[in-house]
Amino acid sequence: MKEFPEKALTPADDYVFQLNDDLKECAERELRETNAIRKSTLEAIRNWLIQHPKILSTRLDSNFILRFLRNKKFSVPQSQECIERYLLLRKVRNGEMFHNLDMTVPEIDDLLNLGYIFALPQRDHLGRRVIMHRPGVFDVQKHKNYHMLKVHALTYESLLEDEENQIRGFVYVVDAAKIGLQHLTLFTPQEAVRIAKNAERTVPMRHKRLVAFNINSSLKFAVDFGISLVSEKFRKRVVLCTNLERAYRYIDKDLLPAEYGGIMPMAEMIKLFKKELEAKQPVILHNDGMQLRLDMYPPEALEGSLGAINRACGIQTDSMGSTFHGLQGSFRKLEVD
Repeated sequence: MKEFPEKALTPADDYVFQLNDDLKECAERELRETNAIRKSTLEAIRNWLIQHPKILSTRLDSNFILRFLRNKKFSVPQSQECIERYLLLRKVRNGEMFHNLDMTVPEIDDLLNLGYIFALPQRDHLGRRVIMHRPGVFDVQKHKNYHMLKVHALTYESLLEDEENQIRGFVYVVDAAKIGLQHLTLFTPQEAVRIAKNAERTVPMRHKRLVAFNINSSLKFAVDFGISLVSEKFRKRVVLCTNLERAYRYIDKDLLPAEYGGIMPMAEMIKLFKKELEAKQPVILHNDGMQLRLDMYPPEALEGSLGAINRACGIQTDSMGSTFHGLQGSFRKLEVD
């Protein structure tokens, strides 16, 4: 297959589906993925990438392109929009979120060792990867807000290299203990809006469920604000619990670290996850080679404004199948279980 060396950070490959029959059935049932559809859409996206005047270099391998096609259920127009937004998001604020996702950087390594975020070793009963997030361990005196962004990006980018994760999607378990008002000062409201909306719309992950527990009632205003930023579709998949015991209704207890009622100690889980990240480091760092003609985008898009990014990518209407509501928007208030 032609490698398109003038733009290819990775070469175009002849894709062969090598996953098991269960995943093949899941991909067809939930994502409309068949051999014929996959082949034609991969070709369409590659041709579009090669001809795009604003894209200087990008990955052309199937693994990279398929994460967008699967996220958008093989809609070529929606996948094109998402890819361009993603490539632009990587450059927002001088690449503060996605550039140089090196796990050996001391601040990143420290957050990983603290268990700020890590993927549990075992999948849930539906085969989904479970990501545990413990924001309360983030030390606002020691770490900067961009360290937070980078460790999230490192985690998500690494997990998306696994095709099973692209198909099955992700479950998030959030321990909200020890979150204080100081954590709310890490980002301005405008930054929080941009991060939340770009995270859901632009990073090609299938968000299947989020279970949060140890919710501090004094921070309910912040929780309500955060919930208002995500789509109605995802909002229905969010479960808020006052404590861990109530969260067991929605989480397989044995999957969790021993400190949360499971079997394996958290330190061992973190160690295993760091090995997983280490194996993905070469490709994750190589991604920094993806480049755009930044002079062809307006300054507000390079600051992370989703509206400006959409306009810069030629998106006039919401073709994503979801609606976002700001503070003045109407949204279903979630009750805390």
